[in-house]
Amino acid sequence: MTGPAEAVEPLGVEQTPTGHPVVDAGLARLEALDGVPAEAHVEVYEDVHQRLADTLAALDQE
Repeated sequence: MTGPAEAVEPLGVEQTPTGHPVVDAGLARLEALDGVPAEAHVEVYEDVHQRLADTLAALDQE
C-alpha cells in the first residue's frame, strides 16, 4: 500500500478494443484506475468481474 507521501504513478498500459461493448466498457473502467491508489481498485475489480461473468453466462444461454 502507498502511504500518504507516496505518489502513485500510472502504468501506462494501453487498452486494445475487443469489439464487444460490455468487455470494452469493463476494460475502460480498469484503464481509468491507472494511477489511482490500490485501495480504490477493489470495488471496480469486483464490478467488472461480475459484469464479465454475467456476459459469459448470457453467451451460454444463447
